[in-house]
Amino acid sequence: MKTQVTIRIQLADDHMITREGLKSLIQNEKHMEIVAEADNGRSAVETAVSLIPDVIIMDINMPGLNGIEATKQILAQHPHIKIIALSMFSERRYVMGMLKAGVSGYLLKDCAFNELLNAIETVLKGSRYLGQQITDIVM
Repeated sequence: MKTQVTIRIQLADDHMITREGLKSLIQNEKHMEIVAEADNGRSAVETAVSLIPDVIIMDINMPGLNGIEATKQILAQHPHIKIIALSMFSERRYVMGMLKAGVSGYLLKDCAFNELLNAIETVLKGSRYLGQQITDIVM
């Protein structure tokens, strides 16, 4: 019988309601657990560096240090961590900023939860995941 590995996830978003909602949904997934939450970019970096999660779901616009800079700092120390941008921003400058920083995926906050789950599974297999609207922007 194959043992399911638990995916360790960190949430980084300055909106508590977003973190609580994601946490509630993710906790229902048997093979996923939330190991940390951060409400600003600096905290996201500190937590990621100490706990080394498998995946970070990262907002872009956060106080102290934005998601682009936080992503750069985390990946400079732990390049194997997969970071998925989850943002309300679809402007090209944000998308390209996060992609250049090294994210493995980018979704808009209006996506369905199943799409986020698909993105997590995809990036953990070593591929990139871009939501359809993001793909259109990049192309």
